[in-house]
Amino acid sequence: MAVTSEGGVTGLKRSHLGIPEVVFMEDVDAFMKKPGNESADAVLKKLDEQYQKYKFMELNLKQKKRRLKNQIPEIKQTLEILKHMQKKKDTTEPMETKFLLADNLYCKASVPPTDKVCLWLGANVMLEYDIDAAQTLLEKNLSTATKNLESTEDDLDFLRDQLTTTEVNMARVYNWDVKRRNKDDSSKNKA
Repeated sequence: MAVTSEGGVTGLKRSHLGIPEVVFMEDVDAFMKKPGNESADAVLKKLDEQYQKYKFMELNLKQKKRRLKNQIPEIKQTLEILKHMQKKKDTTEPMETKFLLADNLYCKASVPPTDKVCLWLGANVMLEYDIDAAQTLLEKNLSTATKNLESTEDDLDFLRDQLTTTEVNMARVYNWDVKRRNKDDSSKNKA
């Protein structure tokens, strides 16, 4: 549901990852006279439902942002290791390193020079790559993750604007209803 500048409700206007855009309600009186807006409670209920949907989208986008922020440093670290392995692949001396076995538990290891690496791709899938192919893949993944993070941050900014506009629209409808009730009460008291 999107609210037009005239106060009418339109179909979903899509942008920013399919997040519907809410338009500021300029004229509450005109909006409340539109069909489907019989009472302030019904309109507030619709706006609250939309607000809850926005909050759910915000939660999902924040989780995606957190996941990407964790993923990017891991990719960068793996790229650094690959670059170090590339330097060592033409030598005969093994590379001394430590492997993470569990949280805060490492094991010393001696890795012979190699031109192959295995990468975890996710979903318990590991593939063997040449170091150059692995580097190309990881650089592409880093670029994609960085673009996705920027897009997610942009979508979150847009979503915050929609939340704020929805909150303001809800307050305007609520205040309109209070004024209407006070006017009705004062006219009843005069009679």
